[in-house]
Parts: sequence; C-alpha cells; structure tokens
Amino acid sequence: MLFVPADSDKKLAKALGSGADALVLDLEDAVLPERKPLAREMLRSWMAGVADRSRLWVRVNDLASGELLKDLPAVVASRPAGIVLPKIRGPEDVRVVAHYLDALEAAAGVDAGALQMVVVATETPSAVLRFGDLVREPLPRVRALTWGGEDLSAALGAGDPRLPSGAWRPMYEHARNQCLLGAHALGVEAIDTVYVDFRDPEGLATSCRSARYDGFTGRIAIHPDQVPIINAAFTPSADELAFARRVVDAFASGAGAVAIDGKMFDIPHLKAARRQLGIGA
Repeated sequence: MLFVPADSDKKLAKALGSGADALVLDLEDAVLPERKPLAREMLRSWMAGVADRSRLWVRVNDLASGELLKDLPAVVASRPAGIVLPKIRGPEDVRVVAHYLDALEAAAGVDAGALQMVVVATETPSAVLRFGDLVREPLPRVRALTWGGEDLSAALGAGDPRLPSGAWRPMYEHARNQCLLGAHALGVEAIDTVYVDFRDPEGLATSCRSARYDGFTGRIAIHPDQVPIINAAFTPSADELAFARRVVDAFASGAGAVAIDGKMFDIPHLKAARRQLGIGA
C-alpha cells in the first residue's frame, strides 16, 4: 500500500505507475492542518479522472480529530475501494465510522457496504490494551489491520521506537505482534508498517522477508522506489511454489503425515502449502 499526500498532484500522478497493489491518498499526517480543505478538493478532482478506483484508498483523519466528518463526504462521493482509519481507541471507533459510512453511502447512492476499511490498530495505548475486544465480534467492513510505532511513541511521550540496530523496542514489537494476531483472528490481511529509510533497499528487503515469514501479507510504502522491493519480497518464488505443489501432491493419497526429502510433514504443512498456492487451507 503506497501512501501519497492527497494535496500533491505531482506525487499522485507518479504513484499511479508505481506498481503498488493499493494507493492510499493521505488526508491525515501527510497534510498540514491548513491544507486539509484544499486536499479534500484535490482528492475529489483527481479521483474523478481515474476510471478504475478499485485500488484507491483514502487515509482519513481520526475520529477524535474533528476532521473526519469533513473528510468522509468527499471520500464516499469519490467511490474509492475504502478508507484507512487511523488512531482508533477501540472497536467502538470502527463501529461508529461504519455507521457514518452506512449513512453517507445511502445519501450518495453508493451500494451499501461498498467502502471497506483498513484499520491502523496500534497508535493509541487504549487500542493496544484492548486488542482482544477488537476481535470479539464481526467487523464486516474491515479488510485489513496495520500498525504503526511513531504515533504510539508520541502518545507515550517516548523516544525513537527503534533500537540503534533498527529493530523495534519491546513495546512496539508487542504492538506489532498484537496487530498480526488480531488480523489473523479476524481473518483479514495483516499489513506491516512502513520502513522509514527509503534509501536503504537492502534493509527493506530483509525486513519484508522477515515480515512475510512472521505472517504479514503486505506492507506500507512511503516512496515509489519501495514498491518493487515489497512486491518481490511478498511474492512466492518459483522454488517455493514448486515445493508447495510437492507437499499438496504428497498428501493426495489421503495420508495424515508424509515424508518429503527425509522430513516429516503433517496437516499444518498441507494447509500452509495450499494457502501459498491460493487454493485455500
């Protein structure tokens, strides 16, 4: 998901050819407060010229900001795939915004439930403490969860959320793990947060491989140069797909455990292989 300031025509035009699976037009942190009204108008005008909006998303301002109800009418009328909702305090924020979308879709003649949500679920202390509440009941508009360390650090009055090595400090590693577990508990995509040093392609590639290994299914980008690196890291290689097919084929006899290359594989391995091949678990 490539984030682009909604008040920059130049960056929006460049982003369209980036190869990102999703473009996120940002009305929140990338736009200064005094430019938010202009950004909303630019968003509507720019999106009107895009025929296929199925990969366009908008990061709106958070529920407590006083800006969200100014964002949503412009966003819903533009009919993107959905919104990225930041700084939730708990599942009630998601439900309130879903009700707003219900009303605005009806008013704009948009199909009910058309706009989905990506929820940034770790930017407030309350959200991290209450992650269990988030997964207790269905949230039908939610397509993915993602997380962030910088806003949580600011909320805590803390310093850099990363160690000198670049690794996350324990508090933020905990938030990352909560997001990952929460996304899989809800059965939605788990999107890893931004890698801030866009001039470090090798570090990004290493971090993305680790994120995919952990169970994340995608990543946020803040620069077009990051997109091909992220796409490559999260795309199974030919060797990985070939081995997954071998695992699936080995279970075709109906056995509950099989040997491949001197190692034993059981049903969890079969589920993982089927998932990698896109044929379900």
